[in-house]
Amino acid sequence: MNKQEQDLISAQDRNSVLHPFTNLKDFASGKLGDPTIIETGKGIRITDATGREYIDGFAGLYCMNVGYGRTEVADAISRQAHKLAYYHSYAAHTTDELARLSDRLVRMAPGKMSKVFYGLSGSDANETQAKLVWYYNNLRGLPKKKKIITRDRGYHGCSVVSGSMTGMSFYHDFMDLPVTGILRTGVPHHYWGAEAGETEEQFSARRAQELEELILREDPDTIGAFIAEPVLGTGGITPPPAGYWAAIQPVLKKYDILLIADEVITGFGRTGAMFGCDKYGIEPDLITVAKGLTSAYAPLSAAIVGEKVYKVMEEGADRVGAFSHGYTYSGHPIGVAAANAVLDIVEQEDIPGNAARVGAYFQNNLKEVFGGLPIVGEVRGVGLMAALEFVADPTTKKRFDPALKVGARVSKAARDLNLIARAMPHGEILGFAPPLVTTETEVDQIIDLAHQAVQKVIKELTAEGAIR
Repeated sequence: MNKQEQDLISAQDRNSVLHPFTNLKDFASGKLGDPTIIETGKGIRITDATGREYIDGFAGLYCMNVGYGRTEVADAISRQAHKLAYYHSYAAHTTDELARLSDRLVRMAPGKMSKVFYGLSGSDANETQAKLVWYYNNLRGLPKKKKIITRDRGYHGCSVVSGSMTGMSFYHDFMDLPVTGILRTGVPHHYWGAEAGETEEQFSARRAQELEELILREDPDTIGAFIAEPVLGTGGITPPPAGYWAAIQPVLKKYDILLIADEVITGFGRTGAMFGCDKYGIEPDLITVAKGLTSAYAPLSAAIVGEKVYKVMEEGADRVGAFSHGYTYSGHPIGVAAANAVLDIVEQEDIPGNAARVGAYFQNNLKEVFGGLPIVGEVRGVGLMAALEFVADPTTKKRFDPALKVGARVSKAARDLNLIARAMPHGEILGFAPPLVTTETEVDQIIDLAHQAVQKVIKELTAEGAIR
């Protein structure tokens, strides 16, 4: 693309696109510069319209798991589009790809699953999960059992109910969120939440006790579900402390509360297991998947419904009639064709196994390179997802003044070196989630560039007197 074409695209974009998570005034005024026009991708790298190549250390938004440029997925999309670009799945209509995908998801998913309902994003899938919780309890004759417990710093989407379930207030501000019926319990982050001398197991037991106390305060007969990511994603890429899921699940079972496992990020290999539930021994009633389901080659999400929930729905059909929920694009033929092609790659190339092997190398090297740096408080992660948390003093865990924007500065320094790593929105954190096809050699490149970026910011902060 020549300079004249780039300028035209930039002008068109600035004049017409409402970009998510962008300061609208700064973008409109040009303060943020021109939009980055991404043209091509291959493996773990993308190239913009100027010819500049970046290592994508965040797999788009945790989603380009099988890497860019997989022609077998593009071919599957093309074949389906030529054969049948669209038909709906209302009133028992289906396609061969839809039936095949649903069967494989039910078989491969953790827990005792029964059916799959499709949408286009993790947000709408979690919106569906909320409706399923309400529907299930209405059918059981428990009309008060509707509240949904979420966790501080959990991320579950940006639509009305899914946005309300997200546990970060800046997703709610000026949006009239959260809606009623959403409760909040403590974040499972030992580094920040533990009391003096408290082990991970003791901290997990306390979080479970706090959850039970919340349930009892609110009345168990009013609590329908608990939704959680196996590993916190956007809230800081934080694996659960030891014993957390073993402590939480008995509380939910005791009070007949459904467990919704939000596997939008962790599903299909990110943690080194096929699902985060497999990694942590979680037995879900409902599972939300998106992102890695198609590796973002086409929009598709799914709410996977457990046998316990579906049985009540089926038995209630004589009373209530049709299941009155669905979207025009539920089970879209092109999306499900892309998903089947991606899952073929996931299974044939053992993508979770690569994430486990290369992920162990990644985690060990991150700790070795960054663990002793004067602004790094915690190095954490699992599989091919990790984070560096920056503090002014690692010994005392003194936080940086937010005005210094340390995480954002490190992210920008990395991008200047052609590495995309994300400044996480909650705290001074740099996040990594590279494609699951990343090699150890590419891990070395990611860590080297990130180290250069952190060292650059350390020098700046030292010169500014922010650290000694």
